[in-house]
Amino acid sequence: MADSAPEKPFPRKLSGYDFYRDVLGSPKYVVAPMVDQSELAWRILSRRYGAQLVYTPMINAKIFALNPSQKHRDKFFDISHAEEGGPSDRPLIVQFCANDPDQLLASAQAIQDHCDAVDLNLGCPQEIARSGHYGSFLQDEWDLIHKLVNTLHTHLKVPVTAKFRVFPSTEKTVAYARMLENAGAQILTCHGRIREQRGHNTGLADWCKIRAVKEAVSVPVFANGNISYWEDVQRCLEETGADAVMSAEGQLYNPALFAPAASGTATSTPTKGTCGEGIYAPHAKLALEYLGIVKSLKTKTALSAVKGHLFKLMRPALSRERDLRERLSKIGGPDAIDQYIEVVEEMRERMERDEVESTGKTDELITIEPTVGLRALPHWLAQPYFRPLPHTHQVDPKGKLVCCPLFILH
Repeated sequence: MADSAPEKPFPRKLSGYDFYRDVLGSPKYVVAPMVDQSELAWRILSRRYGAQLVYTPMINAKIFALNPSQKHRDKFFDISHAEEGGPSDRPLIVQFCANDPDQLLASAQAIQDHCDAVDLNLGCPQEIARSGHYGSFLQDEWDLIHKLVNTLHTHLKVPVTAKFRVFPSTEKTVAYARMLENAGAQILTCHGRIREQRGHNTGLADWCKIRAVKEAVSVPVFANGNISYWEDVQRCLEETGADAVMSAEGQLYNPALFAPAASGTATSTPTKGTCGEGIYAPHAKLALEYLGIVKSLKTKTALSAVKGHLFKLMRPALSRERDLRERLSKIGGPDAIDQYIEVVEEMRERMERDEVESTGKTDELITIEPTVGLRALPHWLAQPYFRPLPHTHQVDPKGKLVCCPLFILH
């Protein structure tokens, strides 16, 4: 029996800064992978408002690999309609979670022709990641992680990247980053929070650890954490030395977070003065723009994603417009998108009414929230959200027990 022909070698793939510059275009403003939230429609909206690189939602490699039917896989990354990973959806990085190198490779090979890189999720801190044994719950298994990354580095046509959380120790964080680089990761995204910082214990990200990682490796580093306003983006780049800033929840509440980088492509004028140089567009208009994108696509957008986006985008007003909140929560069925548009149109009319009524008083409506010392903008504008935490107790100078509310900063 004749020997089988040797595998045809891949064309040389770019690595490190060559990949970052020549394929991705040296992005500085990056939208994070977000389950059920960084879907195609949101990626398109994000790029209109300054995002230069966007990730897909995390895909579970085990679930993806074990059912090879295209109909099943299209639920996670729709190749059949030729929109996801198409010309208008680039640059794009597809993220997987995994704990099995073979499953990860099979899944990544199925989509490698439709993206610019494949990312390994090493940062998810949620309980589902603990039970599924992936994300940040792999961070003590360095041999396994090395094999996961190196398998993709060796066998894929496109580069592999990795997103991870820091350790309590800077030294261990740096050693971990170097291991990922040695395994073949061509970009490292460092989320400056430890695994235990999640939910009501989120707290602040540690930019000093991100800087330490940046100084220790030779591949590009993206910084993740504490990004709520445009000026946070610039400050993060300066303080960490990172090549780019990645935002997750901050960008969900204000998809125009990166809009000052869009060179005039945004549809709203900047709000300046006490708001810095950021763009805070009317949230109802952003919501309608997003819904228009959803309707224009052949690729199906999950209604759970649509509802999640609308509740986050219009959060500043939904606590006031309770009837609209109630209507949003009950929408469903085959005409759900049209129903959403109807409710959001009504929200737009009410917000325009409120804005007109406040003419000449806008500066008075831009206030400092006294418990957190952060800006609160007029309720018709998209803006960051800071979740109140359970109260802790402290003793004042007179020995009296007082409550001290804490807040989550994204």
